[in-house]
Amino acid sequence: MRSGTPHKLGAQLDGGGVNFGVFSENASKIEVCLFSREDHSEIARYALPERTGPIWHGYLEGLPAGALYGLRAHGTYAPENGHRFNPHKLLLDPYTREIEGKWSNVHHVFGYDPASSALDLSFDTRDSAPFVPKSVVSAPSLFTPLGNHPGHPWEEAFIYETHVKGMTMEHPGVDAALRGTYEGLASEPVLEHLQKLGVTTVEIMPVHAFVDDSFLLDKGLKNYWGYNSIGFFAAEPRYFGPAGIAGFREMVRRFHAAGIEVILDVVYNHTAEGDHRGPTLCFRGLDNASYYRLINGQPRYYVNDTGCGNTVNISHPQVLRLVMDSLRYWVTVMGIDGFRFDLATTLGREHHGFDPNGSFFDALRQDPVLAGVKLIAEPWDIGPGGYRLGEFTPEFAEWNDTARDTFRKFWRGDAHAAQELGARLLGSAEKFDRNGRRAWSSINFVASHDGFTLNDVAAYAKRHNDANLENNQDGHAANYSDNFGVEGRTGDPDILARRQRRKRNMLATLFLSQGTPMLLAGDEIGNSQHGNNNAYCQDNPIGWVNWGDADEDLLAFVQKLTAFRAAHSTVRQPYFLHAGRRPADGLPDVEWWDLDGNPLNWRDPGLSSLCLLVRYAAEAPDFMDEYDTVFVVFNRDTQRAHVTLPPKPEGTVWIHSIDTANPSGGEAVPLTNGHLWVEGKSLNALVLGTLQGSML
Repeated sequence: MRSGTPHKLGAQLDGGGVNFGVFSENASKIEVCLFSREDHSEIARYALPERTGPIWHGYLEGLPAGALYGLRAHGTYAPENGHRFNPHKLLLDPYTREIEGKWSNVHHVFGYDPASSALDLSFDTRDSAPFVPKSVVSAPSLFTPLGNHPGHPWEEAFIYETHVKGMTMEHPGVDAALRGTYEGLASEPVLEHLQKLGVTTVEIMPVHAFVDDSFLLDKGLKNYWGYNSIGFFAAEPRYFGPAGIAGFREMVRRFHAAGIEVILDVVYNHTAEGDHRGPTLCFRGLDNASYYRLINGQPRYYVNDTGCGNTVNISHPQVLRLVMDSLRYWVTVMGIDGFRFDLATTLGREHHGFDPNGSFFDALRQDPVLAGVKLIAEPWDIGPGGYRLGEFTPEFAEWNDTARDTFRKFWRGDAHAAQELGARLLGSAEKFDRNGRRAWSSINFVASHDGFTLNDVAAYAKRHNDANLENNQDGHAANYSDNFGVEGRTGDPDILARRQRRKRNMLATLFLSQGTPMLLAGDEIGNSQHGNNNAYCQDNPIGWVNWGDADEDLLAFVQKLTAFRAAHSTVRQPYFLHAGRRPADGLPDVEWWDLDGNPLNWRDPGLSSLCLLVRYAAEAPDFMDEYDTVFVVFNRDTQRAHVTLPPKPEGTVWIHSIDTANPSGGEAVPLTNGHLWVEGKSLNALVLGTLQGSML
């Protein structure tokens, strides 16, 4: 082994051999161990001969692509001082692009002896190599740059959140050999479904290599969602199909060919190594004191702003480099179009607390590769001051849980929810309209992977998480849901009809709100998790999308909504609306009315029904956009109601386009007078058209 270069991290293959580069500020020696492909036994061990700054490096001649290896780090084992070096533990290379093998739930993977009374202060000498996956020296030909991004403007985006495995495991149209794989997710039946829905962007739950938590394995469960990352460059092998890692790239190519962007849900806030009682798999063994934020004065323990045992120290320059290198890799090599950052508040934490101008956000803003991708923040963590909705920089959109809760509370009938709904319908401007941010910054949703499905919001009053084996204490307690008198399944036709209308109402509210709509996979066909609102460990039919019981009527209704949104730029405007005057005709961009045609009294404590008139606000390049006008009626009362329609320009007519009281959403019907009757508990949308019936 020669000295090599410190400028290439990970295992970089060239024509003559492999350059190894490993960051560790506090190690005394780093070794590369090679393993047999036949039985994964260790066959050679080399110490990296050089150290340049905190980078250990060496060049091993003649090592071919496909070689298996792991790392061992020597140094002080002193948990009370923040150091947990143990060369008996084989470590994953943080930069490996492929891993081979599986993690075993055995005591050998812990740096200490779990049976010792000293717990993590003890030192374990058992070799973990037979029980952990190996890093792979990747062939450069597998990872040539992958481009051709669809590049949809944010204001046209419609996001579909899905899980690689759960989307296809029960899909009858997907080849059995491809179900649960990357290739299956982009198979023709799925692509056809997404295209008919009008999806522009799929947001895929975590695919970075991850580990099943020991406490789940002990109970016979798995980490289904994947928010337990260990390899920030390696695609999770459990979703490999016949083509292995190439199947991931083929998935991205197929999505792009269909005009669909791919966003990855990424977890850089914590790792699978957990707290001080967790296993030593990678970062902990390489340099615990650098990779993790440790408690001041008690470095044996970890800062736990994530609720997952540890917090990645992203303010460290080399750890920040790791994350930035990972993001660039997924964009340039794997073709990804954007990222949703799990617990993004954690990524903005500096020593003084959350800082939207912290090192991570500064690095993102100046990076030329990442400047053109979509960035989404989950704007909270569980640390002090962790809820930061609306406080991220203009490059980010944010998951808006207040929109989710408001949509649910309004249609459930909660007091004062009508006033709150007004703000959500206009993109939550009071939270996001600052620093030049756009209306698309608000990612609106009725349901996501975390919580009830849409179907269960209208079928369960309480969570039913018994299958998680946590005494039904996990998951959200506040779901703002409703069971209509019967918990769960029922054959009562009246209750079923009311539940269906509730779902249509929430969906229509979502797609007629300013901002970016996001739909949870399966909600369009009435998928249920049987009341489980935390299916993170349910890698089974509870967590998978049930295609066999697909509600085709609901699917057709959602398709109608998405087509309406795509046709009317008024409901997806790029700028926030503030009842300003349009340059074209001087009319306000927003007007609020009551059902009788009078200005809305927002101070009415009993306010429950309202009407919203929205006109396209900005100067538009064509006549259609400039005069596009939508009128939406929200009748939350139980009784049928008479609505006085707003005045209209001469030569135009109101066209009744959406009626949630009708299971199909209704047909487009021109109204010959200025009145409309709407059913109770319904949403109705009208557009302005010409007397000849064409819409403006």
